[in-house]
Amino acid sequence: MTQPALKPRSHTLIDGASRSGARAMLRACGLGDEDFAKPLVGVANTWIEIGPCNYHLRELAEHVKAGVRAAGGTPLEFNTVSISDGITMGTEGMRTSLVSREVIADSIELVTRGNLFDALIVLVGCDKTIPGGVMSLARLNIPGLILYGGSIAPGNFDGHAVTIQDVYEAIGKHASGGITDAQLKSLETAACPGAGACGGQFTANTMALVCEFLGIAPMGLSSVPATNPAKGNAGHRAGEMVMELLRRDITPSKIITRSSIENAIAGVAATGGSTNAVLHLLAIASEAKIPLSIDDFDRISSRTPILADLKPGGRFVATDLYAAGGTALVAKRMLEAKLLHGESLTVTGRTLAEEAAAAKESDKQEVVRKLDSPLKPTGGLVILKGNIAPEGCVLKVAGHNYSTFNGPARVFDNEEDAFAAVENGSIKAGDVMVIRYEGPKGGPGMREMLQVTAALIGAGLGDSVALLTDGRFSGATHGLMAGHVAPEAANGGPIAAIIDGDTITFDIPKRSLNLKLTDAEIQRRLSTWKAPQPRFTSGVMAKYALLVSSASQGAITAVPKSFSTAAQTVSRTP
Repeated sequence: MTQPALKPRSHTLIDGASRSGARAMLRACGLGDEDFAKPLVGVANTWIEIGPCNYHLRELAEHVKAGVRAAGGTPLEFNTVSISDGITMGTEGMRTSLVSREVIADSIELVTRGNLFDALIVLVGCDKTIPGGVMSLARLNIPGLILYGGSIAPGNFDGHAVTIQDVYEAIGKHASGGITDAQLKSLETAACPGAGACGGQFTANTMALVCEFLGIAPMGLSSVPATNPAKGNAGHRAGEMVMELLRRDITPSKIITRSSIENAIAGVAATGGSTNAVLHLLAIASEAKIPLSIDDFDRISSRTPILADLKPGGRFVATDLYAAGGTALVAKRMLEAKLLHGESLTVTGRTLAEEAAAAKESDKQEVVRKLDSPLKPTGGLVILKGNIAPEGCVLKVAGHNYSTFNGPARVFDNEEDAFAAVENGSIKAGDVMVIRYEGPKGGPGMREMLQVTAALIGAGLGDSVALLTDGRFSGATHGLMAGHVAPEAANGGPIAAIIDGDTITFDIPKRSLNLKLTDAEIQRRLSTWKAPQPRFTSGVMAKYALLVSSASQGAITAVPKSFSTAAQTVSRTP
């Protein structure tokens, strides 16, 4: 049988007499002859009832499927997992968050390969669903796109807008006696008024912008807020769009390129985005087989001004950005400054420059600055290296004005002990908190430290205490916080050699993070170091810890090189 042009994969699953059994089973699911004649389009949904970020995606999926049908396809929806960082923060459950990124990518890949879909659309919301979805598209390289469920609306507390960031910081205030039980409860009930992902330029909104600047999500559709009446139409249009990608055979490898990844990095820098973007873009680049190093982030950020006044370091939230003119307005400003590769293709079929040209700036908006009045002249991310972090670490500078910091180490081997030290008042101004054994392998899962950083701010120490960790930070974190320290402590990295009282120096202009010790003394201490026993010896967490790479490589679960070499040898054997 001749392969149908628009059914390059599914024809082998459902066409011809030999596939009668498959069709019989699909008929039980409501499909008929007309459906079998059309391309099969996977609709990967990350809906879950646990957390607002993805709670509304069931409804959005119906609009997406209607769009696919209207454009001549047969949509087939399936689900995968999601872990809410905001809910699990500060608990053992937070270890599962980064692990879920790999499970999301793996599960979407499995269902798509198994059912031979001709195209794929991935509905995402919470933090790890977004990079996980992009990673699966990059692996599969079939026509497809990402559709973000959109941001939550801000809550209203005492007459001003609030987000989940305010709740976590209020926990610190409450612990230090700054607010009452009743005040904390009132804020808790007001902060999250409905569906949608966390409202500031935290990790979800940062990664949503990344997808639009990468070109793998339709600019202007993904950023429609979750409860905005226009979201349904955005879903329908995205369903139509994926069919157009199939007709034109536009695959992710034609969209995710070195240039588009550089665009995404610049977009993060210009909006004061989450440090987690470093981890996720390294992972996406790896899946797309595009060379990218942690140093590229510093190079691009250092030439990019911060243009968007967004929380956690700024004043506004994602819905404000949408009302001001959206991500297209940010791109337009950046293109005017020649900070982006405007020729990069997007899933709309237009270039990034063409998408940005359509931006409509609202009157008197204050969210996106003019080029001659940026919030800061250089971007929100810097990469520090030194004898503590030979492979580097990530520092977000959007939320503070430090250039140097020097202080004694206060060392903790887990997040819980660090949080308790803040709560009981034993952390003092000038201290450098060190939280280790929370890296990709040591955690495992590289927990975010929002509970600790928010507690510092709530206790009035946000401007006077530094923190470094081989774990991660939430996109809501601000202050002098260096994360992703690599090599991590569980792998015998120098962070494992630090003891209480050691002097640690941050020098941002010199891009350095150093321990005031000689190399010989660090090596002497490490010579007696012993790796801790793994927290998990079976199940998904143990498998992840065994396979995960360094944070400086994106904390991906990669096939060991020895296995790849052996596989190549076998394939060459006659």
